[in-house]
Amino acid sequence: MQYNTQRKRMPLPEYGRSIQNMVYHALTIEDRAERQKCANTIINIMGNMFPHLRDVPDFKHKLWDHLAIMANFQLDIDYPYELIQKDNLVTKPDSIAYPATRIRYRHYGRTLEVLIRKACELPEGEEKRNLTALICNHMKKDFMAWNKDTVDDRKIADDLYELSAGKLQMTDDIMQLMASRLTQNYRPKNNFQNNRNNGSNNQRKKY
Repeated sequence: MQYNTQRKRMPLPEYGRSIQNMVYHALTIEDRAERQKCANTIINIMGNMFPHLRDVPDFKHKLWDHLAIMANFQLDIDYPYELIQKDNLVTKPDSIAYPATRIRYRHYGRTLEVLIRKACELPEGEEKRNLTALICNHMKKDFMAWNKDTVDDRKIADDLYELSAGKLQMTDDIMQLMASRLTQNYRPKNNFQNNRNNGSNNQRKKY
C-alpha cells in the first residue's frame, strides 16, 4: 500500500490524483493528434468537476492554464489560449503600503475623525447640528466599547473639542438632538411591545 505522502506532490491537488495521472499519461503519448485529443478530454473532465463555475468569465482559459501547470508546461499541444508564464507563478505581488496616518484616539477610529472634519466644513445650520449629534452619539458608543464602566458627557465634549480644534462643541442643543435620536432608535421596539400588549388584551377580552 502506498500513502499519498509517499507519492509525487501534485501541483493542483484540488483536481485530485486521477486527473493528475491523466496528465502524466498525456505526456507519454507520442502522436500529437492523439495527445491533443487526450488534452481536450482532460479539459472537459476538469470542467465537469466545477459546473457552477462555467458562467465565470475566462473559465475555459483558467482550465487550460491549470492543465499546463499540472504538466509542468511540458505538454506539447495546440493551446486555444495564451498561457500564463511559468515565471509568473513564483512572483510575489507588490507590497501594499500600510496607512501611516496617525489616529489621535484609537478607540474612536479613523472614520470618526473624517466625520469631524466634514462637520467642521459645513456651514452653521441644522445639517451641521444633526451631524454633530450623530458624531457625539457614535463617540459615546465607541467609548463604552473601550471602557465598559461608564461614559461621561464631559469627556466626550472635551474630546470633540480637541479633535475638531475647537470648531465643534457639545452644546445643550446638541445634547437634545442626541437624546431625540436615541428615543427614535428605541421607538420601534416600544411599538412592538405595545402591539404585543394590545394583542394580549384582545385575547383576554374574548374569554
